[in-house]
Amino acid sequence: MKSRRILLAALLAGLLSACNALPSPATAAAPAAPPSLLLISLDGVHPDMLGRGDTPHLDRLAAEGVHAEWMRPAYPALTFPNHYTLVTGLRPDRHGLVHNAMYDEDLGWFALKDRAAVGDTRWWEGEPIWVTAERAGLPTATMFWPGSEAPVQGVRPTRWSPFQEGLALDIRIGRVLGWLSEPDATRPRLATLYFEHPDAAGHGYGPQSPQLREALRQVDGALGDLLAGLDARGLRDRVNLVIVSDHGMAEVAPGHAIAVEDMVADEDAQLVSTGQVIGFRPRPGREVEAAATLLGPHEHYDCWTRETLPARWHYGTHPRVPPIVCQMHLGWDAIPRAHLARRPDHARGSHGYDPDRPEMRAIFIASGPAFRAATTLPGFDNVDVYPLLAHLVGVPPAEHDGDPTTLQSALRDAEPIPH
Repeated sequence: MKSRRILLAALLAGLLSACNALPSPATAAAPAAPPSLLLISLDGVHPDMLGRGDTPHLDRLAAEGVHAEWMRPAYPALTFPNHYTLVTGLRPDRHGLVHNAMYDEDLGWFALKDRAAVGDTRWWEGEPIWVTAERAGLPTATMFWPGSEAPVQGVRPTRWSPFQEGLALDIRIGRVLGWLSEPDATRPRLATLYFEHPDAAGHGYGPQSPQLREALRQVDGALGDLLAGLDARGLRDRVNLVIVSDHGMAEVAPGHAIAVEDMVADEDAQLVSTGQVIGFRPRPGREVEAAATLLGPHEHYDCWTRETLPARWHYGTHPRVPPIVCQMHLGWDAIPRAHLARRPDHARGSHGYDPDRPEMRAIFIASGPAFRAATTLPGFDNVDVYPLLAHLVGVPPAEHDGDPTTLQSALRDAEPIPH
């Protein structure tokens, strides 16, 4: 009997010891926080600019992760419209940024360098991904992105700053690394990083120029510093990288520019935008004269009413689209006559041409814990990036024009990307 009591006591002691060794709910390890998404834009980079020896870090990410053969920009193939398309999934005709230069009957004029207009929420329609994330209680941070300077729907990223052209690359990289190194409570679930350098060099000297190749080397070096910084902090498995461009770049030979004043008389139509997508508003009572002069094919451009633009451009229903739109042929610009005299006598670069032209193609590269390895995707429309971004951030997508199935095969997880 005594021996039985001793045995029972020993069993009870062992059981209590085992129970004490189990972690209590209060001390159990918390599940790991989801990875952050870092969305990076290399303005004006065409897929053919990679793989030439100037971009070893980008090339390695593309080879080891996911990359598309090309990505088609939305019409018009310009910077602000396409950056905002990437983060809303809406084509410019729906999100309201129909050009880099616009006129609105109620708001007046919009221009890239007009800080008041850029920060005016009324220009920015749709719902960018950072607004959705912030409303879900997820912090976001933007190192420049068109739309992030305005309180869209009354919401800004947790951290944002006005665009500073020429801000040192190491400062940009250092700031982003600082964000991504923060504790989970404040670490942004979505961050953006923007580089204007390739676009600036391409415009100034053309897509085949040594100046553009040098800009690519500098930006690629900065991305190398970013990757090294993530590695040093043990963050590579906590960050998904999506690297895109907004459009490509085409060469414009010396002398391949016309004066917009020669397209139509000022008394017949008011000029809205210049460059490659030229907008005109016929003056009251001069509609017939403006149409007779502009509409139809011309030597270096073609013109349509906004109602008769090619359907494949998905463009022309928004009231900010000018009544008459002229599309320059590849390799030609239309600028004010005063600017022609200052135009350098060497090749330069432009975009804004028909998005179906191969020269306008953009890049898509993705790497991180969510993505498959060594995966090449066929070309696709850039509106399809948005549902992927929403999936990676972990928020339901807002209304958009993209196809969630396009980038499903880029992911390790077979869970469908929500519509």
